[in-house]
Amino acid sequence: MPDGVSAPDFSGILLAFDFGEKRIGVATGNTLLNSAQPLTTISTEKTDERFAAIAKLLAEWQPSALVVGLPCHEDGAPHQMTALCRRFANRLKGRFKLPVILVDERYTSAAASEALTARGIHGIKQKPLLDQVAAQHILQAYFDEPTTGILA
Repeated sequence: MPDGVSAPDFSGILLAFDFGEKRIGVATGNTLLNSAQPLTTISTEKTDERFAAIAKLLAEWQPSALVVGLPCHEDGAPHQMTALCRRFANRLKGRFKLPVILVDERYTSAAASEALTARGIHGIKQKPLLDQVAAQHILQAYFDEPTTGILA
């Protein structure tokens, strides 16, 4: 399916990724419950280590599809991280042969920070959790509006 075409609904377990150059947040969820939970943060900049950690998660969770947050400016215009996230999504699809859905991730980091603050986690204590909670928000956004996702 060409880029920009709405993704079909997938059933079962999904894994979501909040890609960053230093860390990748990971969340999981089940389409039966349409509910996402933070899972882990991959805290390495080494590509081989990142994909080895992702391979372990895929073996454990056996997802039917992967969701990747796609960052852009407030007006929707792409920027440098948009291209890096698209590249990451394409590498996931190529390595693991699973459908990859791109979901707009604007404001997910802010929403994740607010959610952690509401749980009494402030400042520097948020850092190890922020990316996985952002991934949770990305996946929850897909569950709430699956037609807004696009296949990578």
